[in-house]
Amino acid sequence: MTSAGAKVGRYILPPLTFAYDALAPVIDEPTLRLHHDAHHRAYVDGVNAAFAQYPEWQGLTIEEVLRRSAALPDGIRETVRHQGGGHANHQFFWKILTPAGCGEPAGGLFGAIVRDFGSFARFKSAFETAGMRLFGSGWVFLVCRPHRDFRLEILTLPNEDSVLSLAEPAPGLLVCDLWEHAYDLTYHNRRADWLKAWWAIVDWDLVAERLQGVREGRLQL
Repeated sequence: MTSAGAKVGRYILPPLTFAYDALAPVIDEPTLRLHHDAHHRAYVDGVNAAFAQYPEWQGLTIEEVLRRSAALPDGIRETVRHQGGGHANHQFFWKILTPAGCGEPAGGLFGAIVRDFGSFARFKSAFETAGMRLFGSGWVFLVCRPHRDFRLEILTLPNEDSVLSLAEPAPGLLVCDLWEHAYDLTYHNRRADWLKAWWAIVDWDLVAERLQGVREGRLQL
């Protein structure tokens, strides 16, 4: 993901850092190709089209744009909310996945999870329950609340809404895609099976790095 503060031109589809078949069987190759190459690309194209007539907004990272979404021109605010949010959410999603898997969190991240959820097992159960309760398409996040003693919280957001646009800061640590295109080729309508399976490809080391970054005041999704 582009670092906060960096200037960009037109947004581009970021390449995956792993092969298309590397996340199988949790995410099979056809699903990953369709999800990344078609769905994510459509969001990139959509947000680029929205900004074509607004050069004053070009050159900002998508994270910066979404943090300032209330100031967007009326004519493109909703489009950027959906298309730009989709681009940002997908960049985040690809980043926290790893073919190797990391088992369970450790160190400070594990301690924060136990503090705020009671145990890692209870956190997983709460995360899956939140994902199942979200009606329709959207995302389930683990976020940190800097203004609340860095407490961890599970949030669900509909469609392509982003934690970057929330009134109270809630930097994202972890995210799972609940749109059907993320899982239906393998799991069909069984969202619960997808939510249970995807833990095997979470990069907990990176999630821990993100938590440390929030504690140090670094801007990130």
